Amino acid sequence: MAALTAPDRQPDRNPEPDRNPKQDRNAKADRNPKQDRSRATRQRLLEAAVSCLAEHGWAGSTVAVVAERAGVSRGAAQHHFPTREDLFTAAVEYVAEERSQALRALPSDNREQAVSGIVDLYTGPLFRAALHLWVAAANEDQLRDRVAELEARVGRESHRIAVEVLGADESRPGVRETVQGLLDMARGLGLATLLTDDRARRERVVSQWARLVNEALSD
Repeated sequence: MAALTAPDRQPDRNPEPDRNPKQDRNAKADRNPKQDRSRATRQRLLEAAVSCLAEHGWAGSTVAVVAERAGVSRGAAQHHFPTREDLFTAAVEYVAEERSQALRALPSDNREQAVSGIVDLYTGPLFRAALHLWVAAANEDQLRDRVAELEARVGRESHRIAVEVLGADESRPGVRETVQGLLDMARGLGLATLLTDDRARRERVVSQWARLVNEALSD
């Protein structure tokens, strides 16, 4: 009886070419170029909106002005943010996130430096941009509810982070009010800075507040 033999293996008609690791990396990098460009455009619009609000206020910050500053067409701006209110509400959310990140980065081992850093955040351009939107919201029905809700959320987040940075124990009587008083004082100095930049006076006030806060929060 003849021995069984395996049939000859036919060569693949379409052999798979060898994979090139470099080509794989390039394919991954180019997979979503439109999404990357879209995110970059959105980021430029938000940064431009913040700058326009800080420099020109609500009245001078139209979608066309922001789009020109961001280097995009008005149509591209409206693709990301259909209305002016959408654009500037998103811009203040962006400001809030930037401010939260800056708060988290403050030194937690030196309360006086932390207090000074908190005040600096409320006297800089990020706060100024948010303030212009608050003023506009007082007179614009389309903005009022959005900004009020956003500010309540931002206020709670700022307080929570400040408590962490200052190492405050809010179970002790008066500590919560001390932290909130610091944030209110910083906001008031930010308002004053809109009219005059009395840096020397502000530094003296902040130095005194830093000592008071440190004493109030110390064991």
